[in-house]
Amino acid sequence: MRYNVRGENIEITPALREYAEKKIGKLEKYFEDSVDANVNVNLKYYNDQESKIEVTIPMTDLVLRAEEHNEDMYAAIDLVVNKLERQIRKHKTKVNRKLREQGAPKFVFSNSQSEEESAAVLDLEEPQEVVRTKRFNLKPMDSEEAILQMDMLGHNFFVYTDSKTNKTNVVYKRKDGKYGLIEPYV
Repeated sequence: MRYNVRGENIEITPALREYAEKKIGKLEKYFEDSVDANVNVNLKYYNDQESKIEVTIPMTDLVLRAEEHNEDMYAAIDLVVNKLERQIRKHKTKVNRKLREQGAPKFVFSNSQSEEESAAVLDLEEPQEVVRTKRFNLKPMDSEEAILQMDMLGHNFFVYTDSKTNKTNVVYKRKDGKYGLIEPYV
């Protein structure tokens, strides 16, 4: 893994960088082969004595992302690594089960996990069930109009067809109150 550690309102000391890389590097044990990915770590410090860490690990078939808030940056790093481990374990169980059912000879994730841990993850998983389906026409509009529609409906996201590109896009409200846009990558 290659690390890109950035800081906002905080100086990234060698000790802090080393701690983050060491902790996040432990995630490699969950994979069959060494992970060839850029790990983006964004550390922020706010005026009100709160720190935040965001970690994004884009891989070929999976994007791992987690964020945590805490007064102590080192504690936030520990918490975000725990969150990423839970994501990996859950995804690992699903992927390896699917590959076993298809008779694939190789698993994406390492099988170093004990049978007890695998059973615990399986017990925690609840079947994902669609409880409601909505159908609607995607009206061509720009992102500004889509944000207005989203706000009028009181939703935190809105799907629409971009009037310029004629592709399906999604606008969403971020936790910081700003807006995000998801565009298809072609």
